Amino acid sequence: MARCESLNDNDMISFLLSLLVFTPLLGALLIVLLPKKWASSYKLLALLAVLFQVGCASILYTGFEGGEGSPKGVFDGNAFQFAEKYNWIDMSVGNLGKLSIDYHIGVDGISISMVLLSVLVMLIALVASWRVQEKAKGYFSLFLLLNSAVIGCFVALDFFLFYLFFEFMLLPMYFLIGIWGGERREYASIKFFLYTLLGSVFILVVMIGLYSSAIDPAATAVSLGLATSEAAVDPMALRQVQDLLANGLLPASKMVHTFDILLLSDADNYIPGSLLSTIDAQYFGDMPFRWIAFLLLFIGFAIKIPAVPLHTWLPDAHVEAPTPISVILAGVLLKVGGYGLIRTAYTLFPDGALYFAWWVGLVGMVSILYGAFNALASKDLKRLVAYSSVSHMGFVLLGLASLTAEGVNGAIYQMFSHGLISSMLFLIVGVLYDRTHDRSIENYSGLAAKMPGYTVVVVIAFFASLGLPGFSGFIAEILVFLGAFKSSVANALLPKWMAIVATFGLLLGAAYYLWTIQRMFFGQYHLRKKEWESQLVDLSAREWSMFMPLILLIVLLGIFPHFLLEMISESVGYFVARVQDIGLQQLKSISIN
Repeated sequence: MARCESLNDNDMISFLLSLLVFTPLLGALLIVLLPKKWASSYKLLALLAVLFQVGCASILYTGFEGGEGSPKGVFDGNAFQFAEKYNWIDMSVGNLGKLSIDYHIGVDGISISMVLLSVLVMLIALVASWRVQEKAKGYFSLFLLLNSAVIGCFVALDFFLFYLFFEFMLLPMYFLIGIWGGERREYASIKFFLYTLLGSVFILVVMIGLYSSAIDPAATAVSLGLATSEAAVDPMALRQVQDLLANGLLPASKMVHTFDILLLSDADNYIPGSLLSTIDAQYFGDMPFRWIAFLLLFIGFAIKIPAVPLHTWLPDAHVEAPTPISVILAGVLLKVGGYGLIRTAYTLFPDGALYFAWWVGLVGMVSILYGAFNALASKDLKRLVAYSSVSHMGFVLLGLASLTAEGVNGAIYQMFSHGLISSMLFLIVGVLYDRTHDRSIENYSGLAAKMPGYTVVVVIAFFASLGLPGFSGFIAEILVFLGAFKSSVANALLPKWMAIVATFGLLLGAAYYLWTIQRMFFGQYHLRKKEWESQLVDLSAREWSMFMPLILLIVLLGIFPHFLLEMISESVGYFVARVQDIGLQQLKSISIN
């Protein structure tokens, strides 16, 4: 029997997240069904779907309870806001019990920022796609399908549902790069597909291990006859089921296995002696399978971030992707990697998060420096921006590895800030490429005299990306460094030298951005081809409409960071405290075993 739980009384608000997820899917279906003679309506339908999402996101933002004392979410299933939960798949697996998969969605302080970012970036990318004419039906339907999958990832609270949306992102992005991309689009799209698919396989292996290791205590109580429905299960019945499980008295045929992330985060729901249990932990050699599971999840999501050395697909994908798809890729899809680490790896395996913190921090530090050095050596403007993304996403790993409130707040702030700034940077590249079909830095000089408005936008974006005070990037990076330096004293997870070495990434960032500004926009006016002279006109009204919202938000969040921090800090503080407490307990339990 279907069940629904929501923290909101209003029917419209109760289904707000479902509307955010499935409105683009409905738009895509309508575009597919429209005849070719209505081709001019494709982009209008896409715009209506995205604008409806913007309206839903506005309600989400104004209705979300943030600040001190607000619902924290994270590990507490009853503290997620705008939550919906329906029984989706129930299946008997014989003597092994039952399989239960829920349509379970909701937001907390960690996920709401990513939902809001996704809606904004999708709107900007759609405006950037306005001139797409070739195979418009396919383009806009795939665009909306990608939109739906991205939002779904950020609101899913069932691991199976998350994985479904995660996989759905793969196909539309593959075709959007492979059909509408540059000269080497086939190579770039196949490389993107294979790398992401490899990460998905690692995540799937962990999902299977979790399924075989944990149960849903409420559904199991119903299976045992302790209650007539899951809604009628009281805390005493839940405790009774968990006690039976811990003492080995729960028949396997009565167990109801689950993919619910919130249930999987409770160690009392794991079968003793199972593959991923902390009680009678199972080992592969000298390493518990739980830590191997953390590593597999880390690799799977590190590919998406992307972290060095799993980053090589990103520059190729960015260089060959059309500008709007680069905007989505950098602005949103990379954040799915960071968010997935927080929601799954760190939440489900806090012992692994503590044990491998040093290595996660090291990967973050190397990504910061390696990405910056490659950006400094890049001659292609789009490749430079792509490598800068590798560098800046390294700050996310460094902040997460610190497991301090400052560091994790900084990591999430960096994901949001980088989503805005990287979108702006790729739009900047797209403006130039649309006019000349050339991205080589050395082919331009003194553009400020020819395109003053464009130059102002470039300077703002570059300074925001290098972390100048007054912009959102500065707030994000200072929080990450505060957390990284504090970690050596607060929890001894990261050494101070790691944070010190990472600061050189800031110097390198300033170097490649300032060099690019000086080379392309100042000095003597020069173009490699004379025919570009007539094509290099300043920004159009449509282009200004894309840049202005991003500029305003980047400045607003640089001066008033509380607009974002108030939403995320309560959940982050709870997340950090719980990961450290539970992680230490589980480490002790595993060491005793």
